[in-house]
Amino acid sequence: MPIIEEIQNFSDDLIKIRHDFHQYPELGMQETRTSQKVNELLNSWGIKTYTGVGKKGIVGVLEGNNPGKTIGLRADMDALPIEEKTNLPYSSKNPGVMHACGHDAHTTMLLGAARYLSENKSFSGKVVFIFQPAEEGLGGAKAMLADKLFERFPCDEIYGLHNWPTGEHGKVGIKPGVAMAGADFFDIKIKAFGSHAARPEGSKDPIIIASSLISQLQTIVSRNVPPTQTIVLSITQIHAGSAYNVIPSDCTLSGTMRYFDKEIAKLVRTRMKEIIEGIEKSYSVEIELDNREIFDVLVNDQELSKVMLDVASEIVGVENAFFRTDLVTGSEDFSDMLQVVPGAYCNIMHRGTLPLHNDGFILDDGILPIGASIYARLVEKRG
Repeated sequence: MPIIEEIQNFSDDLIKIRHDFHQYPELGMQETRTSQKVNELLNSWGIKTYTGVGKKGIVGVLEGNNPGKTIGLRADMDALPIEEKTNLPYSSKNPGVMHACGHDAHTTMLLGAARYLSENKSFSGKVVFIFQPAEEGLGGAKAMLADKLFERFPCDEIYGLHNWPTGEHGKVGIKPGVAMAGADFFDIKIKAFGSHAARPEGSKDPIIIASSLISQLQTIVSRNVPPTQTIVLSITQIHAGSAYNVIPSDCTLSGTMRYFDKEIAKLVRTRMKEIIEGIEKSYSVEIELDNREIFDVLVNDQELSKVMLDVASEIVGVENAFFRTDLVTGSEDFSDMLQVVPGAYCNIMHRGTLPLHNDGFILDDGILPIGASIYARLVEKRG
């Protein structure tokens, strides 16, 4: 597996950096220590940096030896609100916060590529290192774009990657075209009328109303969406009540929709509103819907997907790099950047099969030099 030799030689340093990030995880838009550490390391390698891009984002810019393209490389920095249960010697020291999605590794891989490229200058053009905050549904990519990311740092192409715990170390997959789902988050607040639980006839019971609403919302996918379309509508939270003998006045439902077709997503949003309006009239209550379009559909550029696969093949071997055919119902706000600049996003498989976002998730440090090498080779090949 021809990982770049110089990167392999300092892979122990990358592991130390990753473990440090892992011990001190920070939630989205709170990445103060993480961004400071990234900034210090980039500066120590002679890379010019710009702080506070999209509040907590860091951008590094490095010039190559000759004129050429500007290649953007992006990594996410935020952690999740999860209590870690791995018992690793470098487990999270921040209660209730954990790098359970591998963003500590993504940041480290990009730092590894930055160190190599700064020490070797073996490329033409320019590279823009983008360290993004708040990927986990908190709008980090949108915040950087709103801060004129690509007006200030124009890129011809942009690339990103994500770890994938399949148990197959060192394989790399990429799905050209539509690859990952768009996502909405929603909250539904039912404003009803409470009473003593022994006198339910005096209430407009929001829990009964919520139960009816949930059942009807679940019919949208089965009865309004064509069977050939892939879409998910999930209610993930129900909040109501505070006592055994009280029918509450309010109930809040929360959930998410995942989709690959924007027109089908519009259909589902319309049906949600119509069902809620019908329930309001049926029970004579007020129901508020707050629906937020959080992630766009991630679409990989066809040509640049092949470019990224070819580069990955050089690093992990042709037999270990492949085009994926499956759609991923998870979401990724790198999609927002791909709406502006063409690019591609791949997955690096690794040992361990506990899923992402699990409190026992353990990342395989062996993929750090792989990811760093893929990032670096993309710059060398495309600059």
